[in-house]
Amino acid sequence: MRVGRAIALGLIFAVSLAATAQAGDSKGFSGEAAYYSDDYKGLTASGARYDPSKFTCAHRTLPFGTRLRVTDARTHRTVVVTVTDRGPFNKNRVLDLSLAAAKALRMAERGLIKVTAVVEH
Repeated sequence: MRVGRAIALGLIFAVSLAATAQAGDSKGFSGEAAYYSDDYKGLTASGARYDPSKFTCAHRTLPFGTRLRVTDARTHRTVVVTVTDRGPFNKNRVLDLSLAAAKALRMAERGLIKVTAVVEH
């Protein structure tokens, strides 16, 4: 009886956690993403030089080094990126992705895409 109750509570917790991540807490969020232009060069806010061949991103508040699993809401393609910069500075966007991440998501033709992002552990 106690084991069954513990399993049921565990399942309720897992479903609740998944719903919370989709609702936009610090573990997961969704919104519009853009990507760095082909011409962008320079240092990121973390102090690292931007490398268009690496899977990185800009986020307004997540700590540098945070890994995110980013999924294109339309195609369901997924990449894992690391936060190395601050932004985006457009209030309607949640992420700026590196060129490598954008290419992997095949978003160049669309420019902006709707994404879901979840913190990787």
